[in-house]
Amino acid sequence: MVTLVQLRHFLSLAETASFTRSAKALFLTQPALSRSIRALEVELGQRLFDRVGRRSELTHFGRDVLGRVRQLIADADELVAVGRGQLSRRNALLRVGMGAGPAALLAVPLLQRMAHPDASVRIDILQGDTDRLVEALRNRMLDAVVVEFRHVAPAVDLSIEPLAEMRGGFMVRRGHPLTRKRGELSLEAVRAYPIASTLLGSDVVRAMIDAYGPGGHPDECVSLRCSSLASLIELTHSSDVVMLAIRAAAPALVELPVRPVIAVQAHYGLITLAGRSEAPALPLLRELIAERLRDALL
Repeated sequence: MVTLVQLRHFLSLAETASFTRSAKALFLTQPALSRSIRALEVELGQRLFDRVGRRSELTHFGRDVLGRVRQLIADADELVAVGRGQLSRRNALLRVGMGAGPAALLAVPLLQRMAHPDASVRIDILQGDTDRLVEALRNRMLDAVVVEFRHVAPAVDLSIEPLAEMRGGFMVRRGHPLTRKRGELSLEAVRAYPIASTLLGSDVVRAMIDAYGPGGHPDECVSLRCSSLASLIELTHSSDVVMLAIRAAAPALVELPVRPVIAVQAHYGLITLAGRSEAPALPLLRELIAERLRDALL
């Protein structure tokens, strides 16, 4: 019979790839951990790990069962927490993944709301690319993800809740040389300065090529890329960089009248696991989204 103890041992070894480190973390001797893993392999009928030098790497079968084991352990922990009354709002933990745009709009306000001694919710925020965040959600390492949902492949295990459409634009600091030019600006005029952006989606790339021709492809006109929109905003405030990003993320910057206008919007959505009970603190995130994730500058 497979036990939760064995599954926890398996998960630890999968994460460390080292019997020595896992045994130490689990307060076990290495022989005891080896016996536990071997018993689990016997019960499942297949090897879970291959020895590669000093590393213990997952077999194909081990990789296949890893996500399911994480889910089982998460379900078991949730059940224990319910039994102990630890899922009250007072003790709730909210684990949120955010793409670059949502992070620039939501991360600091969410942290500020909980940054006082009487905070009722503990917050963990992970920023990353959409595929990585959705994988973490599926592995029960996150409770929810806020991203550009058109980049998420439809799947029966995901629930996608559209939140807001946010328009983008070219932005600069106040006093930038381009703000002293009268009338509309061409992309060529903008390209006299470094253009910065996060990684742009295929829809944005198509719109830029349609508007500006081949020279509008980000590979041609964007010279500075960073996954952190907050870092790009700081850079734009302190230099002559032109930032292409969600307008509402940087209200203190000046939007340039670049023509033709690229009719592109980011479509942000809240992604959760379908058919799973929501984290008790998720209403707090929805409340903040209603306040902050709106294109007030339209």
